[in-house]
Amino acid sequence: MPKISVEIPQELLDDLDDHVGDDGKFVNRSDAIRASIRKTLDVLDEIDERHDRLEADERE
Repeated sequence: MPKISVEIPQELLDDLDDHVGDDGKFVNRSDAIRASIRKTLDVLDEIDERHDRLEADERE
């Protein structure tokens, strides 16, 4: 799996960390970030579909 590096504001990282760990929804930061990216891409696909901007093979 490729690794990437991003810079984010400390406040956003603190909010993310509130959802990570034994009492959180995610095991680690990577899981939380992957879930967020998936959700964002799903939302963008829904918007594109509503505006007929998806290619035929992406609709299936």
